[in-house]
Amino acid sequence: MYEKFLEGKTAMVTGGASGMGRAMALEFAKAGANVAIGSLCATSIKKKVDGELVNMPGLDELNATKGELEALGVKVIAVELDVTDKESCANFYNKSVEAFGKVDILANAAGITAEHLVEDHPDRLWDKVHEVNATGPYNMMKLVIRGMKERKYGRIVNISSTAGNVGAPMSPAYCSSKAAVLGLTRAAAQEGAAYNVTVNAICPGWVETKFGREWMSDIAEKQQNRSGDEYINEEKANNPQGRMIQPIEIGALAAFLCSPNALGITGQDITVSAGSLW
Repeated sequence: MYEKFLEGKTAMVTGGASGMGRAMALEFAKAGANVAIGSLCATSIKKKVDGELVNMPGLDELNATKGELEALGVKVIAVELDVTDKESCANFYNKSVEAFGKVDILANAAGITAEHLVEDHPDRLWDKVHEVNATGPYNMMKLVIRGMKERKYGRIVNISSTAGNVGAPMSPAYCSSKAAVLGLTRAAAQEGAAYNVTVNAICPGWVETKFGREWMSDIAEKQQNRSGDEYINEEKANNPQGRMIQPIEIGALAAFLCSPNALGITGQDITVSAGSLW
């Protein structure tokens, strides 16, 4: 890849304050892109649905990530964002265009999960997981794809999951929402192909983020009556490579998918799991 192959480009990242979103934003910035990060922050706590597992960073974390990105020599804006709220999505998009003139890259990393069997799944919780994980990327893609097609350039990277292809009894909402992301990705890739717009999905296994460790700990404590650290260490040991994926690996792949050498890669779901099926 070229050192500054994204110079002059603008990248929008949902869930950009932390975890995989932050990692992608950093790699885009290293490649020279100006970056807009949006994140659901703790100030939006009233919007939570009982039972959802979600990472909600504080404004200090959002601003700290903004500072990290600016230190790489690019222009940055940071905006509170709720991807389930069309007005919030439009506000994020409009502020990005006001700051940078256009959006060349969209990375959808915002996501939540929930642990329930189908038979007792609260309907509102089911809806919320799909609103965030599947409708959220749709809301953002709908805002950017027209301009990308008009300019005949665009890169969209969606974070799906190994769960989009593999089921788990306590994760029907998460698995189905991530499978929906794959269908959306493939359809949008066909729509954008003639316009030099690529759309791909990254499907990580367990990623060693704060949210990832909290989710694993929730599974261990509530479903298996043991400590989160014990379960996390067991999952690492059972992984073919004996580890969890690191956020920078997702960020580096996202950046590559936006590079000139990746134009031919579109409509794909790319698994990054160190050999694990989940």
